[in-house]
Amino acid sequence: MLTDGPHGVRRQSGSATDHLGISGSEPVTCFPPAVGLSQTWDPALVERIGQALGDESRALGVHVLLGPGVNIKRDPRCGRNFEYYSEDPLLSGMLGAAWVRGVQSRGVGASLKHFAANNAEHDRMRASSDVDGRTLREIYLRTFEIVVRQARPWTVMCSYNRVNGVYASENTWLLTTVLRDEWGFDGVVVSDWGAVSDRVAAVAAGLDLEMPTTGGSSDAEVVRAVRAGELDAAAVARAAARVADLTRRVTQTLTTATSFDIDAHHELAREAATRAIVLLKNDGDLLPLAPSTLAVIGGFAREPRYQGGGSSHVNPTRVDIPLDEIRRLAGDHPVSYSPGTDVAAAAAAAESAETAIVFLGLTAEAESEGYDREHIDLPAEQLDLLRAVVEVQPRTVVVLAHGGVVRLDAVADLAPAIVDGALLGQAGGGALADVLFGVANPSGRLAETVPLRLQDSPAYLNFPSESGHTVYGERMFVGYRWYDTRELPVAFPFGHGLSYTRFTYSDLELEATGDGVAVRVTVTNSGDRPGRDVVQAYAGLPGSRVGRPVRWLAGFASVTLEPGRRQTVEITIDRTDLAYWSTDAARWVVEPGGYEVSVGASSRDIRLTATVTVAGDEPTRPFTRESTLGELLADPTAAQTILTVLGSASPFGVADSGLGSDLLRMLESVPIGRMVGFSAGKVTREQLDELLAGINAHRS
Repeated sequence: MLTDGPHGVRRQSGSATDHLGISGSEPVTCFPPAVGLSQTWDPALVERIGQALGDESRALGVHVLLGPGVNIKRDPRCGRNFEYYSEDPLLSGMLGAAWVRGVQSRGVGASLKHFAANNAEHDRMRASSDVDGRTLREIYLRTFEIVVRQARPWTVMCSYNRVNGVYASENTWLLTTVLRDEWGFDGVVVSDWGAVSDRVAAVAAGLDLEMPTTGGSSDAEVVRAVRAGELDAAAVARAAARVADLTRRVTQTLTTATSFDIDAHHELAREAATRAIVLLKNDGDLLPLAPSTLAVIGGFAREPRYQGGGSSHVNPTRVDIPLDEIRRLAGDHPVSYSPGTDVAAAAAAAESAETAIVFLGLTAEAESEGYDREHIDLPAEQLDLLRAVVEVQPRTVVVLAHGGVVRLDAVADLAPAIVDGALLGQAGGGALADVLFGVANPSGRLAETVPLRLQDSPAYLNFPSESGHTVYGERMFVGYRWYDTRELPVAFPFGHGLSYTRFTYSDLELEATGDGVAVRVTVTNSGDRPGRDVVQAYAGLPGSRVGRPVRWLAGFASVTLEPGRRQTVEITIDRTDLAYWSTDAARWVVEPGGYEVSVGASSRDIRLTATVTVAGDEPTRPFTRESTLGELLADPTAAQTILTVLGSASPFGVADSGLGSDLLRMLESVPIGRMVGFSAGKVTREQLDELLAGINAHRS
């Protein structure tokens, strides 16, 4: 039994069973979807949720839970972004690996999806993601590699789309060369539902299990292909053996069906929701709320938006209503409610209270699996409502519910306090009330950048597909890598999140090790409340010889401190997270040099920076006639020889220039072999080859 996840077990039974997940399902815990869970930046908590999902799967007779979804949030308009963790591959990978470990610790298989480069819903079953090799490796495959290597998922689900023209389900390079041969994956490759166009080609490429059933028709195609000599029978045997191994693996771990602790899992969902809430803005320390009269405004306060639409939609065991939870914590203080459909009535209610809480966000119809959004704006009527409320009530708190990024510049201009709930699952109502009243100190951090406008986003001109192709023209400059490198202003940066207390950083120490860089920093809670801080370590290499972002997330850790307490936080930056993918060498390469490591509270809130020297492992490429003069001069060994030659009788004709410019700089981009022609016969090709051979021998 394979069934949908990842934030709840979508188990259908009886006459309600269908292959598309349209019909209803049995009651289970609806944990925060990935968009909310990612804001915890807490792999240990995610692993605990995975364990709970594994327990619920076993209780319902489910053997493989279809998750986690770890695709990169390339563009904020992707309709399925609520099912994915982040715009950053390291954060997505660490959280995804934790989820897999948790689920599989209970003897239930995970299904890592959607492999790979599935970053839009528009034309998702045909479009080709056209992406260069380095970008593919560093951004879009990196998350999958982390999860496969660290957590060993029992299954991987291939995506619908083509990758550089080849369907993922038929892509031998993707499913066999990379996934199995390089990463060591030993489980079952399963198709997304309906992703197989050619079953014979899919089996040959390394796809083991086609979903859903075709009633035997595609099986017959495989048999015919083997009999005709068009498909190796060994490929069929391998696929069959892998599926049989999976069957044995899940049945060996089964016990008699048991129930799960509904109350305990709801409390876990509430803990996760609380940790996922991000305090975006809090001017004048408006939050936490003191005992006072409140006006709660907006339909999401009574009918909360807590999960996304499509195959991941689950039937919750219960739902905490934000309005009820706010009233519970408000005690004897009156709390009025207005749905916000009548702006005048809402403004009157806000004016008569001491504080207004306005719930804004996106409806379920605005974002879902199967289609992308056309913009990232909040509904105009919601902004009109907020303007009317703030005009009469300056003490206004905005609470946001959404699966994809929404434009917030207007909201930030109007409201002094903003609480971002993303999608919080069934216990989000209680979690929001706890944060608003200070029962819990907010510690969530954004897992994606909030741009000032859609036009600033890196994939704006290349989204969605056009004529069946999506060009990944922004290369590896996705999310904050784009905004920070270009120094573009943003509404809220990657990693941002405020607290009701204050944390200060000191004593940054870096140590290069054989495995990477050890980072140590002292964190002090200098405020008057206990709280949790997420320490983020970013790496950068000034003067890198390859195109790179100004900084990228290389590690993170969290610490919980009482007021006045301090602790040394240690973060290990893996050597691979300093590397770039060399398309020439076909491997990860660490460039030697002085790496800047910065620690801070977001990609823009950098507190401390230090430099550490890291030894490189770049392959030595021999110089040829096609090597440029500039490349030769950049190499210490070659430069000395070349400059000696250039300075002796000017054989290449570059000694003096009457052009009013630095002729040597002009010629740096010229292949050295072409300069033979500039020497007026003083240097032959044979002499140049001898010169280059000597340089190469000395370098090696």
